[in-house]
Amino acid sequence: MHVNHMASGLAGSQILALAEEIKARLRAGHQVYNLTIGDFDPQLFPIPGPLREAIAAAYAAGETQYPASNGMPELRAAAAAYTRRRQGLDYSPEAFLVASGARPLIFAAYLTLINPGEKVIYPVPSWNNNFYTHIAQGSHVALATDPADNFLPTPEQVAPHLQEAGLLALCSPLNPAGTVFERNQLAGICELVLAENARRGPDAKPLYVLFDQIYGALTYGDTVHVDPVSLFPEMQPYTLYIDGMSKAFAATGVRVGWAFGPDGVIAKMRSLLAHAGAWAARPEQLASAAFLDDLQAVDTYLSGIREGLSRRLEAFFTGLQQMETQGLPVDVIPPQAALYLTVKIDLAGYRTPNGSLLQNGRDIYSYLLHEASVALVPFYAFGLPDDSPWFRLSVGTVAEAEIPGILARMQAALEKLGR
Repeated sequence: MHVNHMASGLAGSQILALAEEIKARLRAGHQVYNLTIGDFDPQLFPIPGPLREAIAAAYAAGETQYPASNGMPELRAAAAAYTRRRQGLDYSPEAFLVASGARPLIFAAYLTLINPGEKVIYPVPSWNNNFYTHIAQGSHVALATDPADNFLPTPEQVAPHLQEAGLLALCSPLNPAGTVFERNQLAGICELVLAENARRGPDAKPLYVLFDQIYGALTYGDTVHVDPVSLFPEMQPYTLYIDGMSKAFAATGVRVGWAFGPDGVIAKMRSLLAHAGAWAARPEQLASAAFLDDLQAVDTYLSGIREGLSRRLEAFFTGLQQMETQGLPVDVIPPQAALYLTVKIDLAGYRTPNGSLLQNGRDIYSYLLHEASVALVPFYAFGLPDDSPWFRLSVGTVAEAEIPGILARMQAALEKLGR
């Protein structure tokens, strides 16, 4: 089959490949504690009741025509007000673009902002920037980040690559690590971007920042979500934000996301997505607008989902820390945000009970799946090398009562290994 060079070189998702293996074990009758999914079990984390009711009411009222191509005016106004309340960012509703979740918006941002061959800077691990760069036919500048920096890029890493770059792609809170930028860390990067754009001058194509904050409302304890324009208003012409309903309100299947940023960029993204027909459904848009305007309902729901996710993350964190203190080859980064915990399971060089040698993340994943019935996502699925010992643990589909048993299974599997 002959297809174009971009499509022929586009690899499939490694996370989906892992999911197929999990499904095969489930079909064979095995129990699997699936901690790979960046989603929510609706029995544990249902969408907000007022949102569910408003969706049903919109369908009942016959709101089934095409939506506005840039999003229903009610939702753009509600998203602008929500952003102003939560972050103090003052954007007009006209600066917002609505689509069927965050993915089409990120896709459109890459195609709008990147010329073929232009450099795209992104950290690894991170979600799908490698695929989007390939689709846009950009030149990859993948920055391998360090756990000491919470797997987020530092100004020192970014600085050497800014000249001739078209886009710097950032995500905070970070998928997969569930960590957030420290204020000084992000401020240092913003200062570099401002200096680079000043060097280019007003007539040159600027360096843009794509700032994915889809998990921004899900922070825990003393963690504070920071963003470029809040730190430096001068970043506004260069920053494109990605946000939406899917994570903060456990509404991944509702498919309502929005971008906001420079008018010219938003206008071109709107044209691109209009040709793709990637609109969010009209009833879901109207329902989301009504829900976001209900300040008490929003605050009540966010308080509840944060509490539920935080308890699960803390339970896993405490249990894994205890394994570490017992001498098992485990480490874990304290939970900060999102629904993810970053876990190090360093089993390279260990042998399984049947004598097999574990050598890389794939081997470790497979051992835990078969021996403990626990599935985690290796960080090689997010761009790190195959030998990385780091994993993403997701808590959106696990009941709290299951956590002690999962930890016991993991510990038992680790204790069976030898050198």
